Amino acid sequence: MFKFARMDRLPPYVFAVVTELKQQLRRQGEDIVDMGMGNPDLPTPKHIVDKLIEAVRKPVNHRYSASKGIPGLRKAMANWYANRYAVELDPDTEVVATLGAKEGMAHLALVMLRTGDVAFATDPAYPIHPYSCIIAGADVRRIPVGLDRDFIADLELAMRQTWPQPKVLFISYPQNPTTATVELEFFEKIVDFARDNNLMVVHDLAYADLAFDGYKPPSFLQAKGAKDVGVEFFSLSKSYSMAGWRVGFCCGNKEMVHALTRVKSYLDYGIFQPIQIAAAVALNGPQECVHEICEVYRERRDCLIDGLARIGWNVPPPKATMFVWAKIPEPFLHMGSVEFSKLLLREGHVAVSPGLGFGQSGDDHVRFSLIENKHRTQQAIRGIKKALSK
Repeated sequence: MFKFARMDRLPPYVFAVVTELKQQLRRQGEDIVDMGMGNPDLPTPKHIVDKLIEAVRKPVNHRYSASKGIPGLRKAMANWYANRYAVELDPDTEVVATLGAKEGMAHLALVMLRTGDVAFATDPAYPIHPYSCIIAGADVRRIPVGLDRDFIADLELAMRQTWPQPKVLFISYPQNPTTATVELEFFEKIVDFARDNNLMVVHDLAYADLAFDGYKPPSFLQAKGAKDVGVEFFSLSKSYSMAGWRVGFCCGNKEMVHALTRVKSYLDYGIFQPIQIAAAVALNGPQECVHEICEVYRERRDCLIDGLARIGWNVPPPKATMFVWAKIPEPFLHMGSVEFSKLLLREGHVAVSPGLGFGQSGDDHVRFSLIENKHRTQQAIRGIKKALSK
């Protein structure tokens, strides 16, 4: 028998339980409204696709590319930050392109952490945040997030109670899965805390553009001194509906960016060059498409929230992200999120993500992804009503 020590530290994949039931029901011919995985269904805007097609026809673009990203792409990312947040970045030393944000975070964890080190991550959290650290051999201390929590106070308490001293903090706002949002003042406190405790910060800004009702998510790099203590990841997956293209960036602290750039130079030859060229067009080109994508998600959010309210499941509308984080109705709380998700699947033919998959404190919630159109969302509401009536 072969042994894989790093894999032994990873828990069973909670989402697999729901996925297996979903596949079983589909094999039986059932129509499942799938609001589980946050996999965007909207097409990539036409002008981006057209640039890809143009670039892919040129044989020169078929060769190995630059692991850190071609200069034009890194410059486009720096310009995006300058135009959006008035944040100045050196595209040569403070920006590296990644194969999606997930790959970048995983490889950054490998260079930041070693066996026995400690990292901080939120609970609940997007799974790659804690598990990239675990794969790197580190131990993870989870800091709870929620409407009834003071994250900074919980962070200070955790720092006093943790030994050895943590090396890195993973955070993400607007947050997946809880949809929690913050203002710039929060990041300023994070920077002060990190500086005082010699802590590196990794912020995941995946939902920079998916915000509603006038809310505008700040960038961690806007906080004074942020580049002294950390980096921020941004991905084109959600803003430009380019999830399958796998284009992300790590920006900020020169030492952290250099470390990631160096390890990536051993591991890959970069993103397929036509994709990089098209991604630069996405960042530099007209941004109306981003607003249109955001508006679709807002309409779907309203459709889901209003529909749930009509059947007696009242959920606060999120100010950002492509998700709805819904507390399990009181009569079903005892079931926990996995069994409740299975109930919605079996009786309502609706797939959601169990909150337990994002951390222990998420077990009283499920996550809806806004990836079905309004007609299918209304169908999901009817299915949920049927399931809850059971």
